[in-house]
Amino acid sequence: MILLGIETSCDETSAALVTDAGAPGLRILSNVVLSQVEAHRPYEGVVPEIAARAHLSHTDRVIGRAMAEAEADFEKLDGIAVAGGPGLIGGVIVGVMSAKAIAAVHQLPFMAVNHLEAHALTVRLTEGLQFPYLLLLVSGGHCQLLSVEGVGAYRRLGTTLDDALGEAFDKTAKMLGLGFPGGPEVETRARAGDGNRFELPRPMLGRSGCDFSFSGLKTAIRRRIEKLGGEETMTGTDIDDLCACFQAAVGDVLNDRAGRALDMFAARIGPPTALVVAGGVAANQYLRGRLAQLAAARELKLAAPPPALCTDNGAMIAWAGLERLKLGLTDGLDFAPRPRWPLDPDAAPAIGAGVKA
Repeated sequence: MILLGIETSCDETSAALVTDAGAPGLRILSNVVLSQVEAHRPYEGVVPEIAARAHLSHTDRVIGRAMAEAEADFEKLDGIAVAGGPGLIGGVIVGVMSAKAIAAVHQLPFMAVNHLEAHALTVRLTEGLQFPYLLLLVSGGHCQLLSVEGVGAYRRLGTTLDDALGEAFDKTAKMLGLGFPGGPEVETRARAGDGNRFELPRPMLGRSGCDFSFSGLKTAIRRRIEKLGGEETMTGTDIDDLCACFQAAVGDVLNDRAGRALDMFAARIGPPTALVVAGGVAANQYLRGRLAQLAAARELKLAAPPPALCTDNGAMIAWAGLERLKLGLTDGLDFAPRPRWPLDPDAAPAIGAGVKA
């Protein structure tokens, strides 16, 4: 099988072709990703209207390049998958309408993929990982712990009560004057810093369950900056140390919450095949190292996509579509793009979710 996948849910325009033939690491035939970082950098965040207009301008060209790099034509495709949500609705609409047009013209099966499910299944594309496994999904818009029991079978064990972890990284970077996107800058500066210099809170550490909260940590960073005299008077060493202390606090929280989720997973299902981390923040090598220590202590494998497949990309969408197509899970061309689309629709709303600090 060969599938085309289209991703336009945030600020990357991407298209890719994947196949289920061959070894897991050789299944990506092409994966073209056009970043919009420079367009959004002046605003220190993603501007939905700018993102949607960029997708509208570039999606056709990106699809054409992906097809050319894979040396394929539409007649060779077995189906087309697209990120149908959740995400910035303007961009999602662009991708969905493009995919519907191709499916209609070439009479191809159409799969509207949950963007979060695509992250959840990427390790099956890259490593052939078997179900069930525990997933820590950490990105700019999401922070969740889920049991992944099969395609379409997800149970949320924990979620953030306020901010997603990627947002906390970006806001910390903004307060420190490091620019956008902030996550990679914080990670880079933290390598030279002293992670023990400043005392920072570890929100939710040791509490029952495995929910997250990061607003208090952001507030603590702001107050520490104020004590240092503000961004204008801080030294480079101050910034490096704050980044290192922030990352250390996050690492402690992730390991504590993931450890509790592993206990919940084992009590309900049995031992997982692996601890998996995915999403944009999963590219952070320090946090991967901390999670690898947790996995090793539990005699588990830590599985994570290559950094290039942690951020949004068409390959993960195509693979999720391929997995769904194998099970006969196709969608009609009347599918409506979704700005919100929980992986576990039965999960109760998190108390305090959506509150920003």
